[in-house]
Amino acid sequence: MTNTTTPPLHGYDELDRLMGLMTGDEKHGPAATSTLDVLWVLYDRVLRVSPATADSSGRDRFLLSKGHGPMAYYAVLAARGFFDEGLLSGFGAYDSPLGHHPDRLLVPGAEIGSGSLGHGLPLAVGSVLGLRAQGLTEPRVWVLTGDAELDEGSNHEAIAYAGPAGLEQLNTVVIDNASATYARPGGIAARFEAAGWSALTVDGRDHEALYGAFTAPHPGRPHAVIARVASGR
Repeated sequence: MTNTTTPPLHGYDELDRLMGLMTGDEKHGPAATSTLDVLWVLYDRVLRVSPATADSSGRDRFLLSKGHGPMAYYAVLAARGFFDEGLLSGFGAYDSPLGHHPDRLLVPGAEIGSGSLGHGLPLAVGSVLGLRAQGLTEPRVWVLTGDAELDEGSNHEAIAYAGPAGLEQLNTVVIDNASATYARPGGIAARFEAAGWSALTVDGRDHEALYGAFTAPHPGRPHAVIARVASGR
């Protein structure tokens, strides 16, 4: 399966406008803006999924574990044509499919319902195991977490399992905006490497650095990219 074949309806320079259509008191703006560049590079250049292939068994799966700040995610999905941008202005309203946490049954392109910390990475491990059980070894599973989510023990169980299990189809992006409560000796990348993962740390605003890290080979191992960003844009 090839990468996204349809061009975006909107380019990167329009993402601020699309995000500006979403208003309300529960925007979690810093949580959203810290993910924007990572999401754009993934959907624009890396993920093998498009609106036309969103139900294909051979698609890549993207899981937004950092679902308590979905504004950037919604803006990127709209820009890629998964749904009409007109839905953005209803963000968080009672009758809108775009809730403060994404709902996979309501948001076109969303793979999981998320927002509760610590669930995405374990779900991604299960997704890879499910693909393997079906003989689907080409689709990749990507999960985006925040550094504070790594305070949750469920994530460390997933990290500890995935490395020795050799889950090469699994890719994790950690948004490191220095919001974690607990420090990790050697940094976040060292935690993954200790469990047998491939890990790279890059500037989370540098699109070329992100693309290089996302596409770096990691035969026989799951892959983690730690994207360092400052809050805001």
